[in-house]
Amino acid sequence: MYLLSPALAQDIVDRMMKDIPYNINIMNERGVIIGSGNATRIGTEHKGAVKALASGQMVEVWEDKQNEKRGTNEPIVIGNDRIGVIGISGNPEEVRPFCNIVRTTVVLLIEQGLALQTMQNEANRKRAFLEVLLHHQGPYTQKLKKEALAYGLDLLLPTTVVYAQDLDVSNLLQPNVLLLHPAFMIEDDCCMILVQDVKEVKTVLKQLLQTYSKVKISVSRHEVYIADGYDQARGAMNVCRALKLPQKITLYEETEFLVELSQSELSGSVQLITKLEDKESADLLDTLRTFIYHNGSMSATSAELNIHRNSLQYRLKRIHDLTGKDPRNMLQLFELMNGILMRYK
Repeated sequence: MYLLSPALAQDIVDRMMKDIPYNINIMNERGVIIGSGNATRIGTEHKGAVKALASGQMVEVWEDKQNEKRGTNEPIVIGNDRIGVIGISGNPEEVRPFCNIVRTTVVLLIEQGLALQTMQNEANRKRAFLEVLLHHQGPYTQKLKKEALAYGLDLLLPTTVVYAQDLDVSNLLQPNVLLLHPAFMIEDDCCMILVQDVKEVKTVLKQLLQTYSKVKISVSRHEVYIADGYDQARGAMNVCRALKLPQKITLYEETEFLVELSQSELSGSVQLITKLEDKESADLLDTLRTFIYHNGSMSATSAELNIHRNSLQYRLKRIHDLTGKDPRNMLQLFELMNGILMRYK
């Protein structure tokens, strides 16, 4: 049975007494006052409330007595449970019309709170399930398989993980692809969509691109274990972010080497890139990324950055001076790229 909390009861009393010119009491399931416009009555038993709880009917008190005041007392019923009583002090003829209004408001607030609590509990269960799923090693247990079915997921089937970032979830267009497939929010603007029919992957990608204008997407292989697919998709997204790749979709199978490279422990590479991150050299890191994307082409890089070729030469020389690595040397450019990947993995 739902139990009224003193905090909620007092909050409701304070709200309602702004509009109703009578003292309001809220009693719990035992008839004890837990919220009141008269603080001295909190914690005392209300005999009219006890009678209302026992009968399930409104009880009217016409004369002030030791443990009850003149007024109306109506049970608060949630489902089939009498969880408390609304009491309004005053002439029953005058306060009776207000009693039903207050009771209805209280019930709506409680039901709203229960619905929100149910949603929060489900969200917590979903997060806990996702945490287990993404760290599970080896064959799935029967318990995990059964739990997955509740989210429309069959763990007997291989799965492609679609990792989508920069979602504007406050401005959804239809159809909402997040409702058509098992989907889990990773962060506020980032989600993982699990596609178990490999033929539907292209459709999912198309819908994401149509729905979210700024979205960036990475895609895993079709894997037996979702944890493996998640690692692949997240790794591909990290490569995309590190190098600021311009394409909307990054496939793991096309970036596998870079993903593995970013996870290596080559010493010194990260320190090279930190030298390019201060305010005075902020444009150098973007220059380096663009130079890498355009395969070291001076003309394509200067055109992309909208700068003169001589300005690009100066920036590349500055990168060389700061890091000790010359971007115009293929092997040293590779080392710089590895530094970016490790810095932003």
